[in-house]
Amino acid sequence: MAKIGFIGTGIMGQPMAANLQKAGHQLFLSEHHGKAPHALIDAGAVALANPQQVAQEAEFIIVMVPDTPQVEDVLFRADGVAAGLSPNKVVIDMSSISPTATKAFAARINEHGAQYLDAPVSGGEVGAKAGTLSIMIGGEPQTFERALPLFQAMGKNITRVGGNGDGQTAKVANQIIVALNIQAVAEALLFAAKNGADPAKVREALMGGFASSKILEVHGERMIKGTFDPGFRINLHQKDLNLALAGAKELGINLPNTAGTQQVFSTCNALGGGNWDHSALIKGLEHMANFSIRDQ
Repeated sequence: MAKIGFIGTGIMGQPMAANLQKAGHQLFLSEHHGKAPHALIDAGAVALANPQQVAQEAEFIIVMVPDTPQVEDVLFRADGVAAGLSPNKVVIDMSSISPTATKAFAARINEHGAQYLDAPVSGGEVGAKAGTLSIMIGGEPQTFERALPLFQAMGKNITRVGGNGDGQTAKVANQIIVALNIQAVAEALLFAAKNGADPAKVREALMGGFASSKILEVHGERMIKGTFDPGFRINLHQKDLNLALAGAKELGINLPNTAGTQQVFSTCNALGGGNWDHSALIKGLEHMANFSIRDQ
């Protein structure tokens, strides 16, 4: 049993924390932002006032918050994680944030004698609940091995990509692929429906061929049924694509299709859809086409 601090128990974080509990680990939660979930407390988690107290109690401190500024705040505020660290503790950031900022955060944590892993995830709420997340990890090999049992409680495809920042780089790459696949499926279904074909039947036909994908299977069905309750919100995917486009600018490369998909997400945001599931990207295309695949 490990003593684990878990900061960020939202849509993704709460089921991830619950899977750590099921594996027999002791959890410590911070209530600096809001009350800890009753389900985790009832299962034995201990609620503490702030991240500093969590870091003092735990051997591993996991952070799962929305964006780079929130990670920085949790780690380095006056009563943050860094203030409670001692040598050989491990900070694991499982948020999806800037690779550049991650390298700087890791260096600051190392100054306290602690180790740092960036370990963003893919698989959405479904994968978080099922404990089947893909986890992309940056950090030292020895630290990765220490934390591996924790990752195994939360995920299935667990890969140490390289040093600090490389896990976040892999996650940004993942989000590029997912976004462009969502747009490809949305464009295909819109094209089919506008041409008079049944988009559900087109999806069924495509599932048996080379165009088959998890996005076509899961998100294609969401598009056809119009079920856009968030598993992963558009505004969070936009945040990830902003990381990709900012990184591309730093590297002097062009990501034209990523930029195009970001613009369609922006259309969805303009329609009030920032909290829609990212499969609702199709609604941006439908708005521009003045045509809905669900109204035929």
